[in-house]
Amino acid sequence: MSRDVLTAIQNRMPSFSKGQKLIARFILDSYDKAAFMTASRLGKTVNVSESTVVRFAAELGYDGYPSMQKALQEMIRSKLTSIQRIEVANDRIGDHDILSTVMQSDIEKIRLTLEEADRTGFNRAVDAILDARRIYIVGARSAAALADFLGFYFNLIFDDVVLIRTTSVSETFEQLLRVSREDVVIGISFPRYSSRTVQAMRFARDRGANVVALTDSETSPLAEMATATLLAKSDMASFVDSLVAPLSLINALIVAVGRRKNADVAQTFATLEQIWSEYGVYEQVEEEN
Repeated sequence: MSRDVLTAIQNRMPSFSKGQKLIARFILDSYDKAAFMTASRLGKTVNVSESTVVRFAAELGYDGYPSMQKALQEMIRSKLTSIQRIEVANDRIGDHDILSTVMQSDIEKIRLTLEEADRTGFNRAVDAILDARRIYIVGARSAAALADFLGFYFNLIFDDVVLIRTTSVSETFEQLLRVSREDVVIGISFPRYSSRTVQAMRFARDRGANVVALTDSETSPLAEMATATLLAKSDMASFVDSLVAPLSLINALIVAVGRRKNADVAQTFATLEQIWSEYGVYEQVEEEN
């Protein structure tokens, strides 16, 4: 279901049973917390049974509570403030071991990303990158680290890569000034989506460039402008953006592109190894006897 969960709940409120109304009011008042509660926990919070919560989701037209929960999560993730993120994370983690909770969550995001991966879209992105005259990479705020990582390796593979620095709106457009239909622009953004990245992607699309979006959902503002979309699950670990799955997808993209340019990449790294050795780029570690 693509409709707004909260609107659906408000419209159906008069027809709900007494227990369902308790669930509905809690979700309307505290949707940021409800979105990350299990059916059992939500039921205990409002003093109804778990089965009542499951029937509530079915009453709204969902095929189960997880589907309703997913719709809530997708709706709110781009809206939560940093303070709300901290509150939600504290509620989710509770007394559990932080290290295990966060790393298990990251493992789950990689698993889901792989399960739902669109191989056709992935190959389309690889083709667009290989066919481009120039490659632009845009990523702001926490996604800037992902853009830097991708840019580092693409600069070793390709001759013309531009990593857009988004320190100001005007500078972003100035760096994209000569983008054309022969180029590809890779935009990276996850909730909360960067308006600067969205603007850059729109600018590139309007000038006919191929646009590759690396984001979390088809409903992302980046996806609607993309000629190829790469989806990776992201999450929030308190106020911190958990971007392990997007980084793994970027790794796959770099490897796929590198395999297609295998001979050129091998020659490049043969030259680099000579330079690194000559100028002592890497510390020499002696093996112990």
